[in-house]
Amino acid sequence: MSAAPAERPHSAEASDREKSLLDEANLLMERNPGYRIEIIEGQIRVTPPADGAHGRGLTKLMSPFMAAGLDGGETEVVQAIGIWLPSGPEDYAIPDLAVVDADFEDHYTENNCYDPVAFRLVLEVTSSNYQSDLRTKVGAYARAGVPVYVIVDRKHNRIHVLTDPEENEYATHRVHAPGELITLPDSLGAKVTLDVTEILKATQPKPRKKD
Repeated sequence: MSAAPAERPHSAEASDREKSLLDEANLLMERNPGYRIEIIEGQIRVTPPADGAHGRGLTKLMSPFMAAGLDGGETEVVQAIGIWLPSGPEDYAIPDLAVVDADFEDHYTENNCYDPVAFRLVLEVTSSNYQSDLRTKVGAYARAGVPVYVIVDRKHNRIHVLTDPEENEYATHRVHAPGELITLPDSLGAKVTLDVTEILKATQPKPRKKD
């Protein structure tokens, strides 16, 4: 996820206990167009719209996956698709980018989300909510059994690749710095190489002109 201000956890008010968290989340979505609403570990998380560099970076990131032939055939490359999570009865997340099986729509759960069994990779580009991507979502995606989790860490200028999910964590966690090339696991279905320098450059905001 990405945002300007940090995300804000929400809980249902005592007077509204009859409402489910999903009801609360969908109401927040209606009231805040353009915001991303997720429920992770029983908390509603509200993230403001992403900045322009975040969007530009996602466009650049799609290129190597598409060039490898992952968008068509057995898989598709999609942005902002909901994944249902086992970390709570109403938990779901909306990763920035995902590689999913072509039949992912056959795995619909609810609330416009899909079963994690259809996901081969999820990817997040951080903003000021980087702690959620680097901590909270690590456990959530690992419990969901997502094989590969990639984090473009704009705050610390590096890329994390997490593989081999085991219960609440990933057994393998590699951190890559500018100048490196990353070859993602074969489980994606094709060879995908990411240029760390190019990706981090694309996701950094350009200096604003002073008036």
